[in-house]
Amino acid sequence: MAAPAEAKSKTGGKAGVVTGASVGTIFEWYDFYLYGSLASFITAHFFSGVNEVTGYIFALLAFAAGFAVRPFGAIVFGRLGDLWGRKNTFLVTMLLMGLSTFVVGLLPSYEAIGVAAPILLIVLRLIQGLALGGEYGGAATYVAEHAPPGRRGLYTSWIQTTATAGLFLSLIVILLVRTQIGEEAFRAWGWRIPFLVSILLLGVSLWIRLRLNESPVFQKMASEGRTSKRPLAESFGQLGNLKLVILALLGLTAGQAVVWYTGQFYALFFLEKMLKVDGALTNILVAIALALGTPFFIVFGWLSDKVGRKPIILVGCLLAAFTYFPIFKALTAAANPQLAAATAAAPVTVTADPARCALQFDPVGRTAFTSSCDIAKSALAGSGVSYDNVAAPAGALAVVRVGQVELASFEGAGLPKAEFDARKAAWVQDLGTVLAAAGYPPKADPALMNKPLVVGLLWLLVLYVTMVYGPIAAALVEMFPARIRYTSMSLPYHLGNGWLGGFLPTTAFAMVAATGNIYYGLWYPIVVAAGTAVVGFLFIKEMRGNPIDA
Repeated sequence: MAAPAEAKSKTGGKAGVVTGASVGTIFEWYDFYLYGSLASFITAHFFSGVNEVTGYIFALLAFAAGFAVRPFGAIVFGRLGDLWGRKNTFLVTMLLMGLSTFVVGLLPSYEAIGVAAPILLIVLRLIQGLALGGEYGGAATYVAEHAPPGRRGLYTSWIQTTATAGLFLSLIVILLVRTQIGEEAFRAWGWRIPFLVSILLLGVSLWIRLRLNESPVFQKMASEGRTSKRPLAESFGQLGNLKLVILALLGLTAGQAVVWYTGQFYALFFLEKMLKVDGALTNILVAIALALGTPFFIVFGWLSDKVGRKPIILVGCLLAAFTYFPIFKALTAAANPQLAAATAAAPVTVTADPARCALQFDPVGRTAFTSSCDIAKSALAGSGVSYDNVAAPAGALAVVRVGQVELASFEGAGLPKAEFDARKAAWVQDLGTVLAAAGYPPKADPALMNKPLVVGLLWLLVLYVTMVYGPIAAALVEMFPARIRYTSMSLPYHLGNGWLGGFLPTTAFAMVAATGNIYYGLWYPIVVAAGTAVVGFLFIKEMRGNPIDA
């Protein structure tokens, strides 16, 4: 009985356990999401050797690289968590995360060391992803195993707030630095400061985590000799548990993940890249919506203790699938009404030979994009203008139609570089004149923006996030036995959130670049969320109230 008493004296009882685990996890999410919040600056400093569209997609890929390895981190650290204990494992993950984030702030740019810069950046992102793969399962398991029966949803919902709170904290730090030093200095070197600040947060996190004691469930298992000796084999080598892992992925975490990343990250990218809203203003609007929405993680966690985890999560997936298109179209009208009006009054089409149109993605920075179709589409993509594609006869010159006005592109193949650059610059200027005459704005005008409506729509997206994410930790904890819980719940969570969710911004943006339709990327989360709702309703059993010490 000494261990629980000691835990109370050091952490302030169960509330102290929740606070200690949550605060430490907030700092880890802060570290991880700084990169996503600063993707545009990362593009400029580490991927300057490729064209703008490719550079941004590459920056998103580097962002997603951290997510790609999260399932492997879940396996490695999940196994250690079931062998060593919950507390020791998430101390290691926190050190890896904090130190790698700090080093990003010191990393030389592409101009300084060439291709080594993006390579080193991606290595650091991989280390972060491995660490985060072990963090969530440990924190969620730790808190759930301290929670009294009937209140697991409420207790673990505080852990669910940490991802949003970490993103919110990163946005606030970025805004403070930008306003203090100015945009020019921030663009040149100030973007590094939020990464460097993480070393201070690491110190605070370590102090908090070192004061925590081991989970009472794990202590009891260890004292009785019931801990697993082969957690990987028991989790994935036994058919019954493997089936639960697969169902947890397909019927819960897949939909939860895409709703989470659409509501928090893709919305941010959409405002800044598609709707041309100023980056600082975008961060402010998203931060306000996050602040207003975060309490609902607790609300839905508490509600899941009353009505169950499954109905809240799956209804959230369905609402997202049915309403994403109208919400994002309303976001366009509210954030950039000039763009919405111009798109309706003077729609843009590109009529071109499909065989002469390349995907606007250049992995090595050497594709010239000299065909008339590529010249037209790259210019429209750079302007953030949505367009439809119309097939033309083979060999035909591409033509951009803006409302009733047509502008023929030109063939750049075979032209000397200087002549091609000059002709392209002149053509892009002509296109800009045509677009401006049709009412297409180069940037969103803050004076015309309906800011309360933008915040309201962003808040609605965050509300969906709280529905699917608030109860998910309790649902996963209750699905698996204590001896292999850390390993078993970590893998489906990080397969869903690391792969299906983490690759969402990259995939959706690439889908937009390929089709020209700024809303086309929404099909990704809609299909996944709808599929999760179907699988979940048919095959997932409600496990609210299941004993978790067995």
